[in-house]
Parts: sequence; structure tokens; C-alpha cells
Amino acid sequence: MMAVGEPGPDEATGRARGTSEPAGRAPAIRPFLLTAGRVAGGGAGPPVPVESQVVATSSGLSALHSLAFEQHDIVAACRRPQSVAELAARLWLHLNVVRVLAEDLCSAGHLAVHVPNARTTQDISVLRRVIDGLRAVPDSRDSLRDSG
Repeated sequence: MMAVGEPGPDEATGRARGTSEPAGRAPAIRPFLLTAGRVAGGGAGPPVPVESQVVATSSGLSALHSLAFEQHDIVAACRRPQSVAELAARLWLHLNVVRVLAEDLCSAGHLAVHVPNARTTQDISVLRRVIDGLRAVPDSRDSLRDSG
């Protein structure tokens, strides 16, 4: 007979009752535990902007086996360049956690961070070209969107 509160045989193995499939993901870890309570990386510079492109370096890929959990996942996911925001969404991690860990991995030489040129991101002509390009895309009825 089992004591009250003692996990049953299925609960102890993490399996749903009557199936051989795992019951689900383990409870999420609090973001401040992943960053040791830090809200900025180990570097002295400003935080990495969310639109920055991150990519794994060759030393990061060779050190993959020695990295722990989220750091491993970040470097592995960065085999191809992507923004910090995309990375956070893909890994289901809090955006600031990814920023802090990316800064740490960059300081260790495992990631390269490419911050976009501030003048380009504030250039109104770039925004105008994007809007014009979106208007030129046909909608579901194969007609162009209005230009106003």
C-alpha cells in the first residue's frame, strides 16, 4: 500500500498513466535562476539589442559538448545567424535570459554578435521601402493592396 503523497509507479517514471509516452515537459525554471540573478551579461558594454544577429563561432561549436543546458541550446541553434528575438522565440526562453546568456557566450568567444548600424535602423527611407514592398504583395484575391 502506498503512503499518501507518494508517487505511483507511473508518476515516478514521469509517464502518463497507461501510456509509454512521457507525461510532459518538466516545470519551467525561473529566468533569474538561468542568469544567476543578473540582468546584464558579464561584459561592461550595453545590453545586446534584440535585433542583433548572433552566430556560433568555430570555438563555440567545438565547445558544444562542454556547455551546460541553455548555453548549449543557444550555441547549437546559432549555427545559422539569427536575431536575439528569433532565438528566444525558437528556444522558448525569456528574451532577457537569451540576451544575458548571449553576452556571456560572446565574452567567452562562443558566439559572434553583429549589432546593426544605428543609422540604418533609424533611416526613414528604409521603412518607406518596406511599406512600399508590402503594398506591392498581392492579397488573397490576387489584387494589389491599396496604396494609400
